[in-house]
Amino acid sequence: MDDIEPLRLTPAIKTFVLHWGEMGSRWGISRTVAQIHALLYLAPRPLNAEEIAETLSLARSTVSTSLRELQSWGLIRLVHVLGDRRDHFEGIDDVWEMFRKIVAERKKREVDPTLEILKETQRLSLENGAPPEVTGKLQSMLDFFEAIDTFYDRANRLSTSNLRSIMKAGGDLGARLFGETDSRP
Repeated sequence: MDDIEPLRLTPAIKTFVLHWGEMGSRWGISRTVAQIHALLYLAPRPLNAEEIAETLSLARSTVSTSLRELQSWGLIRLVHVLGDRRDHFEGIDDVWEMFRKIVAERKKREVDPTLEILKETQRLSLENGAPPEVTGKLQSMLDFFEAIDTFYDRANRLSTSNLRSIMKAGGDLGARLFGETDSRP
């Protein structure tokens, strides 16, 4: 479709895309995947893979791979544009939903396997007479990961408005506990 104006990388968009890419690499996510995610989050309209590749100066194959990964995380969705047979993509606008999906995927990839290994390791430790300090440390780690798992499950069942309220209250409570004054309006 030639009547659609090409996406212009404003200084704000460019700064955010570059930063999000850098943060992604620190979180263990490909810089390119994170940059595409940032671009689709800020884009005023759905973009096709060619537009993404051209805007970010990336190879089309890299964009395709990155789009599949973002779709598997549930952070972008495929949309169709009337009169254009190409696939277009848009990011999730709701940051709360976005972060719920990111946390859920990180939990699935990182916390869940660790929890299972800790359970198995603790079982083996008890069955094979490991020293008490080893069994104790494994139990402490298992207790910690089970607490994270329970907290996640409870928080994930909350509505976004309730989660926002709890997070705000938690921040206010933390400030009071640490004797800080809240300078926010």
